[in-house]
Amino acid sequence: MALNNFYRINLPYGIKRNRNGHWAAFNREYKPLGNNDPFEHIGQEEFIHINYGKLSDRFSMDLADDPTAIQMDENNIITKVFLYDDATNPSNHLKN
Repeated sequence: MALNNFYRINLPYGIKRNRNGHWAAFNREYKPLGNNDPFEHIGQEEFIHINYGKLSDRFSMDLADDPTAIQMDENNIITKVFLYDDATNPSNHLKN
């Protein structure tokens, strides 16, 4: 069964860093933007990672929905940033 919610598929839910320090956006299914197959296994190589230079921790924290929306590795390097949660989901505030 493929997903058919435009926002769940195409709206960035968060960004994650790879080991080279480049970032990729992911959707609510933790898959690349536009992927609507909930059963397809997606490897890191299938994400489009962008080199934005050194994003500061402050900037990453400002992007995050709240302080708990940041994931760090064992060296306290930010590896994942969630942009919203169910309560702050931008698609919940769209006007028809």
